[in-house]
Amino acid sequence: MQEERTLVSFDWAIKYLLRNKADYVILEGFLTTLLGKKINIQSLVESESNKVSEGDKYNRTDVLAEEEDGTLTIIELQFTPEIDYFHRMLFGSSKAIVEHIGEGTDYSEVKKVYSVNVVYFDLGSGRDYIYHGTTTFKGLHYNDELELSSAQKAEFAKLEVKDIFPEFYILKVDRFKDIVQNKIDEWVYFLKHSKVRSEFNAPGLEEAVKKLEYSRLSPEERRAYDKYVDIRRSNRSTIYTAKLEGKAIGIEKGEVIGEARGIKKTAKNMKFKGFDVAVISEVTGLSVEEIEKL
Repeated sequence: MQEERTLVSFDWAIKYLLRNKADYVILEGFLTTLLGKKINIQSLVESESNKVSEGDKYNRTDVLAEEEDGTLTIIELQFTPEIDYFHRMLFGSSKAIVEHIGEGTDYSEVKKVYSVNVVYFDLGSGRDYIYHGTTTFKGLHYNDELELSSAQKAEFAKLEVKDIFPEFYILKVDRFKDIVQNKIDEWVYFLKHSKVRSEFNAPGLEEAVKKLEYSRLSPEERRAYDKYVDIRRSNRSTIYTAKLEGKAIGIEKGEVIGEARGIKKTAKNMKFKGFDVAVISEVTGLSVEEIEKL
């Protein structure tokens, strides 16, 4: 086993350590490796969609990167399950488009958007750990793919219809089996373990090792990071415990009413701690409407 360097988690680093333009090289390296093209970030903005509850802000990170050519990339890391996460991806990309086009601007000025989603739960149903989604149009009668005309290609500097529409990437980190075969696997390994092996050489990882090593943090940064990790660990434990409690209460004697009361109590506790309603719904089985009435 090659020596590994233990680093702070990528989500915390995005929020607190990588805001200076000199450090964009780390994010640029990640995006360049994933998207397969050179990325140059012009600016970073924390998304307004981030919630401010104590539980939520330690379970998601949402950052918007703008490239020099105006292309927008949403980088989102999500730790707790959300049953409607696909809808949230759609909303986030649509919101970014709307917010970055001025009133009266031609539709041709709509920004290209990449939505990069790093999720630490099993989103959807699939065996892979990296998924890429684009928009294409297929003919119902001839099964041909609708293409841009020569005039459109020249006018918009785009080669394909999918180059206009948002593209989505989903990295299901927990499904990664730690078998590193290429440079994007090196990044997924880091995202999963917060460690970098000495033989890794994917773009941005060398700079990540220098910037994100725990031992190099100031005392104040260490305290903030330790608190962040502790709260995230506590939230995972709460969800796990909630699942066990919801199954255990009332089941032993077959008391359906007792079980229902236990589930509602669990939902109340999670709601009090600031968990997303969708997460509570997935854990307890209660509907969103039932949870909101508690």
